[in-house]
Amino acid sequence: MISLNERQADALSELINMSFSLTAAKLSDLSGQRLRLDPPAIASHPIIGLGTELDVFSSGEVVSVHQAFSGTFSGDAILCLNSEGALKLSNLLVEENLPSPQLDISAGEILTEIGNMLLSACLGVFGNLLQVHVSFSVPVLHRSSFEQFLDLLTVSGTEMRHAIVIKSSFAIHENGPKGRIAIVLSLNSLEQLIQAVDQWDTEFQERVLKS
Repeated sequence: MISLNERQADALSELINMSFSLTAAKLSDLSGQRLRLDPPAIASHPIIGLGTELDVFSSGEVVSVHQAFSGTFSGDAILCLNSEGALKLSNLLVEENLPSPQLDISAGEILTEIGNMLLSACLGVFGNLLQVHVSFSVPVLHRSSFEQFLDLLTVSGTEMRHAIVIKSSFAIHENGPKGRIAIVLSLNSLEQLIQAVDQWDTEFQERVLKS
């Protein structure tokens, strides 16, 4: 089984955290509220074990934004929230301070755009590491049970797939929704990413020693 080791996960977390900081600043400007994305924790798993990693969403409805990406580096990117967290996050950008009491069509469109910003930030880091252009599909919002959500992720071809799971919380005032981003990759794409992270980390350590 191929997976990120602790050093690789820490290096990737550092890179994604920089992108998260920029994304949080953009969302803060758009919403007029101070929003912070907590530093992400990262781990990789075979797709078959993803249910255990995401079991925080096992009760109630799962609200997710899905975005496929393709190129040399390809797969699916998914932002996951429970229904309460999705509503809190979508209400950030509701105009005139009149938050929606439920995740209606308008709130769903806002959440989809926020998801697009977060997923693009992560995939941008991956694309830069691999020095390849990444093409994105239009993001799609899904609402489903946990079991339906897992079925949607695991239905694929015969190619072995892995998921990089990025855990973070959206700090809004003192309380914010906890989210997960899952980047589902082919085995070949994961191998490429691990090699690129190793190269970046080696070059970074060399620059530190020279400074």
